[in-house]
Amino acid sequence: MITHPVPEQKFNYSLRPFNTFGMDVKAAIFTKLTDESELPALLRMIHQAGTPLLFLGGGSNILFTGDFDGMVVGIATKGIEVIDQDEEFVYVRGMAGENWDDFVQYCVRHNFGGLENLSLIPGNVGSSPIQNIGAYGVELKDTFYMLDAVSLRTGEFREFFADDCGFGYRNSIFKNELKGQYLILSVTFRLRKRPLLNTAYGAIAAELEAMREMPSVKAIAQAVCNIRRSKLPDPEVIGNAGSFFKNPVVSHAHFEKLKSENPSIPAYPGEHGVKLAAGWLIEQCGWKGYREGDAGVHERQALVLVNYGKASGMQILDLSKRIIESVQGRFNVMLEPEVNIL
Repeated sequence: MITHPVPEQKFNYSLRPFNTFGMDVKAAIFTKLTDESELPALLRMIHQAGTPLLFLGGGSNILFTGDFDGMVVGIATKGIEVIDQDEEFVYVRGMAGENWDDFVQYCVRHNFGGLENLSLIPGNVGSSPIQNIGAYGVELKDTFYMLDAVSLRTGEFREFFADDCGFGYRNSIFKNELKGQYLILSVTFRLRKRPLLNTAYGAIAAELEAMREMPSVKAIAQAVCNIRRSKLPDPEVIGNAGSFFKNPVVSHAHFEKLKSENPSIPAYPGEHGVKLAAGWLIEQCGWKGYREGDAGVHERQALVLVNYGKASGMQILDLSKRIIESVQGRFNVMLEPEVNIL
């Protein structure tokens, strides 16, 4: 008879170390998945508990507004490996619990091209496809090859390729039709041995010039890290979840009206219209650097809401709602949270 290791369960467990906002909320039940050999026992535990379920990776895209009255599973599986290659591409797989930036820097060190613009994004590999993370002109879907997942209902393993995932702007099938139905175990990326470098978005070209570096995978990764560190607060110092809002997409007609009234408004091509910079909209409404108690808007990046120490999730949520109303009132643009709110 084959026996499988059983993950340890903890009760009324603080989630403060497991969310980058630093909210001191508790999970009724907490456990960790550290190896796939624990999956059979974990799935039994989930079914037996019969309570709400939450998988936590880096906790970098979540706002807790109260205790979680259910089971929280921390994903802590590790491993990075090259699983295949040909003359043009290399296929690199990361386990779900790997830190995202550690995975990116592994690829950068090996000169595998495609992920360098996504350097220093907080979170773990397993959650990256759910959000279709993106930055500096690059999205995860551009290099995504496939992922391995397990059905929480049947325990069956399934491979999802790019066409199966319904990728959109900060969106995927795992946030919609398949939400809560699968646990992502690993993600594989198809990266270029002869990189195609992307320096056109944001301040990358200017930063490379300041660094006196020619474009390369390593130089772009460093430039992105420099830019992000200059604009974004370190969650180890100030609680935050990075960009709190999505960049909104408006129709061409709406954009032309906005541009006539605001000639300096920044904009980029969107999938179904024109993408606006949410941070700019928020800043124009006077929120940049705003603070009320320990809830605030970061002084260098209006897109980032912060917890200066003892703010509650409800205080952060209330602030976000006021910002949404403010932007809607001035620009007739509705902001949507990028952060998952529980």
